[in-house]
Amino acid sequence: MNSSTVVFDKFSENENDTQKLATEFVNYLKQNDFKLPIVIYLDGNLGLGKTTFVRYFLKSLGYAGFVKSPTFTIVESYNIESIDIHHFDLYRLADPEELEYIGIDEYFDNSISFIEWACHGKGYIKKPDYIVEIQNIKNTKNLQINRNFKIIKKHHAKK
Repeated sequence: MNSSTVVFDKFSENENDTQKLATEFVNYLKQNDFKLPIVIYLDGNLGLGKTTFVRYFLKSLGYAGFVKSPTFTIVESYNIESIDIHHFDLYRLADPEELEYIGIDEYFDNSISFIEWACHGKGYIKKPDYIVEIQNIKNTKNLQINRNFKIIKKHHAKK
């Protein structure tokens, strides 16, 4: 039986809040669950900060380079202290079978993988260990669009 636990449920008013949350998540993983591979689905509409979250996650691990969205490349890969980290964006896939052609299974070996638009890769990608849900929340007081980040740890049935 699959179950889940909410690890974080935080409100983000700006990019600084997103940075703090990504850093908190890195610290949480280091203290509790830093066993590779780790698969993290990023769930949220276009433009809500999925790549921003990944950027600050990488920076929290010490990455100093440029982090770009994998929207047109499907995957961007990084290596930090011998840890491979892959950021996938499956939004533009015409068919999930395309993932076989890039050797998707090899990316999951002993790495951390962030996957945007996981629904587009159904049947070809691993189940998530965590899901980062990002939702728009309209603050009626000042009409600012804010975001709520919910990080959920998935517990999978053992075979």
